[in-house]
Amino acid sequence: MAFQILSKCRMFKYIANTTFHTNLRSKGIHISTVHRDLMEFFDDKKNWAVEQIKVGRPWKKDELRIKSNQDLHKLWYVLLKERNMLLTMEHECKAQFELFPNPERIDKVEESMKNLETVVRERNEAYYKLEVGESAERPGQLVTNLLGLNFFYRKFEHLIPKFLNKQWRSKHTFNIVNGNIEKFQRLYREKLHNANRKSRNRDRNHVMHLMKRYPNLDMDAVKQQYPSVDIEKIKNYHKARGHYVP
Repeated sequence: MAFQILSKCRMFKYIANTTFHTNLRSKGIHISTVHRDLMEFFDDKKNWAVEQIKVGRPWKKDELRIKSNQDLHKLWYVLLKERNMLLTMEHECKAQFELFPNPERIDKVEESMKNLETVVRERNEAYYKLEVGESAERPGQLVTNLLGLNFFYRKFEHLIPKFLNKQWRSKHTFNIVNGNIEKFQRLYREKLHNANRKSRNRDRNHVMHLMKRYPNLDMDAVKQQYPSVDIEKIKNYHKARGHYVP
């Protein structure tokens, strides 16, 4: 019986692999030349040692919504391959002390992948609500960890029930409060308060230095960039006055 099951598993595995390779040969999902070596992780040689490369904009959500699931699946791996290539080229340029042309390409690819994932999540959510009547997102709840910090824990299925899974219960201990946690919380809040205070002081000193150096500074732009700084209050400070006649 075990031999028959093993034989069937091998047969299904062989059929799946044969079908997969056959589809790759017949449909050709690649848009670039297949090298099958490490050059897949590098850009085209004509783009080496150049300052600028002509690139397009990232994919928008509206453009991705009109595509089929098969096209989105292909596009995801094209973007993934492009991102791996760009990260490899960036690392190699830093190692060789060379200029990496158009570093914003990485941001455009990541934005495209983020938009694609959003569209796929929308379709999955709509399908589950229509067919099952439930949300497609993995359920979760807001819990407190061992340090007393709140985070959203996403649940997932286990083969062993919760009351029998000792390994899971030893690693996931939620909503426990004691004296040590309260002390840690006080010190942690003090650390965050000091970090925010130092950040506000740095912004205020920087704005005063700009006001002292540039008398015709655009205050509206400064308020927009540094909202935590009170511009009207620091105008009368001695450090904000420049060596010029008002």
